[in-house]
Amino acid sequence: MLPLTEAFYYILIVLYTEPSHGYGIMQDTEKMSNGRVKIGAGTLYTALNTLLNKGLIELYPVPEGTDTRRKMYAITENGRQVVSAEVARLEELLGVGRQALITKKG
Repeated sequence: MLPLTEAFYYILIVLYTEPSHGYGIMQDTEKMSNGRVKIGAGTLYTALNTLLNKGLIELYPVPEGTDTRRKMYAITENGRQVVSAEVARLEELLGVGRQALITKKG
């Protein structure tokens, strides 16, 4: 599953803290990225279906009184493990990059 696409990464990060619905995921992604990443509906629902099929997220019961047509999603334990592995991978990349900047020849 690694490396994650930016869309997959943000979806999993949003769901890491609490279940959400599609529109909430789009809003939270844009907020977390300071407006840099905007996931469109087509991209979002394609990504959600892929993540569901891979067992990284699951459907979450809709709270009582909520529109039952609105699907809620939650991260699975497997999804949490993938996020942890991706964060470790990104930290390694960042560390190597920082080290290269510090030791730049020339």
